[in-house]
Amino acid sequence: MFPKFQKASDKLRMLLQNRANFSAFRSYTSMARKSSKVQALYELCQNMFTPSGSPPPSSAAINKLCSVLDTMSPADVGLKEENLDDDRGHGFFGLDQLSRVARWAQPITYLDIYECDSFTMCIFCFPTSSVIPLHDHPGMTVFSKVLYGSLHVRAYDWVEPAQESKGPNYFPVRLAKLAVDKVLTAPCGTSVLYPRNGGNLHYFTAVTPCAVLDILTPPYREDAGRKCTYYRDYPYTAFATGNGIKIEDGKEEEYAWLAETEPDNLYMRPGNYTGPTIQV
Repeated sequence: MFPKFQKASDKLRMLLQNRANFSAFRSYTSMARKSSKVQALYELCQNMFTPSGSPPPSSAAINKLCSVLDTMSPADVGLKEENLDDDRGHGFFGLDQLSRVARWAQPITYLDIYECDSFTMCIFCFPTSSVIPLHDHPGMTVFSKVLYGSLHVRAYDWVEPAQESKGPNYFPVRLAKLAVDKVLTAPCGTSVLYPRNGGNLHYFTAVTPCAVLDILTPPYREDAGRKCTYYRDYPYTAFATGNGIKIEDGKEEEYAWLAETEPDNLYMRPGNYTGPTIQV
């Protein structure tokens, strides 16, 4: 009797241990799946991109990267849901500790995930109404995924061949065509802009608190001709067009004159990325 009982007990212990091991394995693999998305992005980017941006990635490769980005959530990059409240710009300081003006002037937080000669992975966390002014991405491809919240995107592409004119005080302006003018609200698909189309010149305005995961390739690098330039846009009808430029009647709102400028409403600070570590 006792040996049979002993064997039954041994089998029961083994069964319970196997279940415990399976439970632990399932928990571990679940965590691994969550943390592997950032690693998967890194590995795809390493295989797809080059420091020169040439040759450009294929459509299939771009679609594959977008399919991974499309599944990204705030938790996948270390952003916690309890931090996503509508702070109207006042962050964690509280309504009673900042003046009305100071609350609306709180900065965008920049989180650096990874950067190399071929690409940059980063996150921008926006308080409500914060703005990244109109700027360009010369020779670059940019993937943008809204992780939470709502973001208004307005973007242009240059009209080719270049069409130029003179604004007040003879400052130069160049003609651009509106490519994107919409609000992106999570969950939504990944947006992609290319060196010559898709809205290479864009600006962001936070409709609500929001965060954007960006992949830029190749990264900004001034000595390689990839300097970030800021612009101000003017209505097409703002300036005389005595240089033969013709726009179809009724289409004027689809065009704008862009003039180089220095940003005067860009408030940004570095933050600490707390998501999964990338294994290089």
